[in-house]
Amino acid sequence: MARAILEVKAVTKRFGRTLTADELSLTVDQGEFFTFLGPSGSGKSTILRMVAGLETPDSGQILIDGQDVSAVPPWRRNLGMMFQQYAVFPHMTVAENVGYGLKVRGISGDAIKRRVGNMLELVGLSEYKDKNVTLLSGGEQQRVALARALAPQPRMLLLDEPLSALDEKIRRAMQTELKHVHSKTGTTFLYVTHDQEEALTMSDRIAVLNMGVCVQCDAPEPLYKRPRTRFVAGFFRGCNVLAAERVGKSDARATFRLAGMMIDGVPVEDGAAASGSHIALRAENVQIGPDSANRDCQVNAVLIESTYRGTVVDYRLELSDGQQLLATTTRHVDLPSGSQVSVGFDLDAIIPLAD
Repeated sequence: MARAILEVKAVTKRFGRTLTADELSLTVDQGEFFTFLGPSGSGKSTILRMVAGLETPDSGQILIDGQDVSAVPPWRRNLGMMFQQYAVFPHMTVAENVGYGLKVRGISGDAIKRRVGNMLELVGLSEYKDKNVTLLSGGEQQRVALARALAPQPRMLLLDEPLSALDEKIRRAMQTELKHVHSKTGTTFLYVTHDQEEALTMSDRIAVLNMGVCVQCDAPEPLYKRPRTRFVAGFFRGCNVLAAERVGKSDARATFRLAGMMIDGVPVEDGAAASGSHIALRAENVQIGPDSANRDCQVNAVLIESTYRGTVVDYRLELSDGQQLLATTTRHVDLPSGSQVSVGFDLDAIIPLAD
């Protein structure tokens, strides 16, 4: 059974009128890759800083390994940190950077050398140990920062958008690198990002934050495929959020009216969207043209525009009630803007949402 390494209990934090944590409670298990995901101002970095001891909660508790650390200074919490900036020491070699934290802890020279060697091997930089760190690329410098943060064997590694300054190709490579290092070390990673794909790619669990509130905490796949609220559904790219009048419910099924069409038999999970007036449809589950004919539901729409995106094409559509809908497909439908098209989707693809 998993053991909790971090417990956040009813934590509240304000900066003036801005509420960055609102009675927030959550638990992170030992060895998890746990991510805080949300837009700017959602409170994700503030929560990380409170765990680190760089900010103090106004109320509530933060427990690490069962100990309330509210009065424990940052340097006594045994946590590693990585930031957006590489924060490497420019006057030092790669090996000196990685070994810095061990040196200030009074570790012996031979032990430092062995640990630094292990860390550089872990991040694939052994051949650069004697090189000045400023001569490395951005991705390589971030790997040095990662090795330095892990060298003292912290209880948790806190990562505050560490890849946001890298270009896309290097960022994707570093995502893979971080997952590899997490798997090899077993260290608990507490990660902050605003990038949905990054969170989905790397995390064991994701807490989606909005104005200091955790609106949904789940594994990546259910979070992506079955969002529970309008905010979570709207936050993930390619998810259509549509106003739909709920006109009835029977057992685990509900009936909605969408753009004048009655949709009967929509699956509703226990307790999900008990009185919600919106549904979600992922764009890849919406079919247009001939492909729509064999779906459970069909509705007419007007094609507004199509956007070629390499492996897929996005079709922006307008329903009869004026609501817009995005369909994403690998098949090209050769129709001009303004064309009437048939739109189809299955009942199981409809996600009732809580408001």
